[in-house]
Parts: sequence; structure tokens; C-alpha cells
Amino acid sequence: MTQFIDTHVHLYDPDFDADICNVVSRAKESGVVKVILPAIDKSHYKVMVERCALLDGYAYAAIGLHPTSVKENWREELQYVVERCKEEKFIAIGEIGLDGYWSKEHFHYQRVVFEEQLRLSSERSLPVIIHSRDATEEIFNVLDRCSDVNLKGVFHAFSGSFETYERVQKYGDFMIGVGGVVTFKNSSLAEVVRRVPLERVVLETDGPWLTPSPHRGKRNEPSFIRIIAEKIAQIKKCTVEEVAAVTTENAIRIFDLQRHERENHLAEVSKTKII
Repeated sequence: MTQFIDTHVHLYDPDFDADICNVVSRAKESGVVKVILPAIDKSHYKVMVERCALLDGYAYAAIGLHPTSVKENWREELQYVVERCKEEKFIAIGEIGLDGYWSKEHFHYQRVVFEEQLRLSSERSLPVIIHSRDATEEIFNVLDRCSDVNLKGVFHAFSGSFETYERVQKYGDFMIGVGGVVTFKNSSLAEVVRRVPLERVVLETDGPWLTPSPHRGKRNEPSFIRIIAEKIAQIKKCTVEEVAAVTTENAIRIFDLQRHERENHLAEVSKTKII
């Protein structure tokens, strides 16, 4: 069966509370074998971790402070991320970055928080999940300040030009996350995806938001990843199976999923021996 990985979905959002089991069942039927849950802030942390525990071996949690959650208490929130990293294992640092769309009131603090989390990712040898909205040049300015550290990860919901994609590659081992936007009528992302090597693409839904056509206006969910893959296959003039194989391998590598699976297996074996 064709296998996909949804590298960005907020399955702990209240929109999924009523039917999470059905959502996951549909995802599995569509070939989604794993999902990655990006963090927002500490107010969402408990339910995110609980959902990953419910979906053990299927859902993997990241940790981080989302730019739109950077407020007056940003130091407290950032320290929470640091402490959690010391005590628990995560798949990535994210969703982090800059957002100039919703508000620029705390934009200076967003830059500080973004840089510190980039450095934290390097210290912990974890990939980053980068959110960038109306802040392209500012993102690159922060990346310039972090030129002394090793970075890798995903530019989530990539919406830049091909030239922006090329700039991204200068800062580390980066994939672009492609989601429902690529299916939108007259989306400029389709032309960018045509030019970007498939080896630099991972799939994501960003559910419950950014629902692909023809389901726009409805809740987004991991089962719709196949629609995104089909659109990419059409753009690339290749098969859906090829898109699935390459993007899944990309996700496994960039998030080091094989290592996490081995660690989970060893932990289960250890618990069995103790019992």
C-alpha cells in the first residue's frame, strides 16, 4: 500500500475531539502511516502529549513556542520549552518562526525567541519546523545570526518563490512542507513545486486548517494528504506512488524517525522486562 507521512497536523485541536478515532482510521485507510504534531505553547502541551500517548507509535510530538504565542510572558514560555527538552524526547523543535500577519506588537520578541529556539535545536540535534508569514526577510536575518550552528528541518506551509527556496538551502538541510495550498486555483505554489526537486519536499495537511480543494471550507484532516500527493504528481508528471515513496523517505530522514522507533521499541522491551 502507498504510504504517506503527514509532517504537520494539529490533531490535539478541539476540532478533532469528537471523532479523533474516526479521523485516524480514515488517515490509515488513506495510507498515512505516521503523523507529526507541532507544538504551539504550554497551554496546548498537556493535550498534545495525551493525544500522542493515545496514538503511541503513530503520532510524534514536537516542542516549541509558536510566534503568534509570543506575548509579554515570552521568557516564561521559552523556559518551559527548554525544560521540557531536558526531561522528555521530541521529534523536533517547532512550530517556531516569525509571523508579521496577525500582529507586530511583539515582533522584536518573536525574533529573540526564534533565534534561541534555533540554537536549542542545534544543541539537542533536533530538526526545526519553521513558520514564516509576512516575514521572509526577517526570517533570513535571524538565520544569518545563526550561521554558526548546524540547522535542518522543514519550512512549514512554504509559500515563497523558487528563489526563496534556493536561499533557504544555504542555511542547512531544509525541506519545504507542501500542503493544501498547492491545490488552490491559481496558486503560485504549483509552479514552485514544479521546479523544486521532489527530494526536498515533505507532505503536510496543517489540519484542521488549509483544507485542500475540493474540500475547502471543511475541516482538514490527515486523510486528505493523498489529495495533495495527487496534485504534486500531476505537477511533476510522475505517479502518486513516486511522490509517496520519496516524500515519506524525506520525512523519515529529516525527522530521524527510524531512531525514534528504535528508542520506542527499546523502551517497550524494558517495561516488559520490569513487569
